[in-house]
Amino acid sequence: MKLLYYRENNFGDKLNPWLWDKLIPGVIDNDHTTAFVAIGTLINDGLPVKTKNSRLRVIFGTGVGYGQGIPQLDDSYKIYCLRGPLSAQALGVSDKLALTDGAVLIRNLFDNYSQKKVYKFSYMPHYELAGESWSLVCESLGFGYIDPRWSIEKVLSCISETEVLFAEAMHGAIIADALRVPWVPIVTNPTILQFKWQDWCQSINVNYQPSYIKRLHHPSQKRDIFSPARLTRDWVRQQKSKSQLMHVAKTAQPVLSSDTRIENLTQEMNEKLEEFKQDFAQGIYS
Repeated sequence: MKLLYYRENNFGDKLNPWLWDKLIPGVIDNDHTTAFVAIGTLINDGLPVKTKNSRLRVIFGTGVGYGQGIPQLDDSYKIYCLRGPLSAQALGVSDKLALTDGAVLIRNLFDNYSQKKVYKFSYMPHYELAGESWSLVCESLGFGYIDPRWSIEKVLSCISETEVLFAEAMHGAIIADALRVPWVPIVTNPTILQFKWQDWCQSINVNYQPSYIKRLHHPSQKRDIFSPARLTRDWVRQQKSKSQLMHVAKTAQPVLSSDTRIENLTQEMNEKLEEFKQDFAQGIYS
């Protein structure tokens, strides 16, 4: 069974091989005849193309989004669960399949909820905007900085060590909620796909109310690191970002799903995982 995920240096996507290797050891290999589609926003018109050699597509906790449309479901799709109700509605399937993002199963492996807190606030940007500039801004404020490109273990530990996470990376927020760390969604790019956030937030019964701040730089921007003009512009931008991030800390209301909700979702996701394991053991995917 081949694991399908977006292969970028991004925390949410990198969770896939790390998490599923531990939860379903021995299942994932390079056999393209069955695709395992889990963490990420992967259900769109590109999915049939990426899995063209697969006779079966296992959908487990992923969501609808991006692309130019959604695939036509047929017998090659086996949906165990979806990220949220908006994905179910978009696909025209039962709301009973709308549980939550597959990353919530981190609770099976990492339960260090009571870890000593190091920072009152930490910021986790989108991976394309991560880097030294945000690190310097956070350091100047006394905030923690969490780079989504770090190792999974390091990101998990750093999220656990903060009291409130400011997350532009959606899976930073998903993991924070799973580990019982209150979070605030951050938007620096107005083109961010709000659908996926709303889909997940509805699954955990919280409202999506992001705080908006300006980005420090555009990921495609060409910059001469030795240019005095560039250094001056960066300094000005960092001061603005520092002010905006402090404003968020003072005014934004952190959110967290209820203990009952997250525990129930974890149980339901584990039941779906057991169902998948039984199907696999019975040779359905061989």
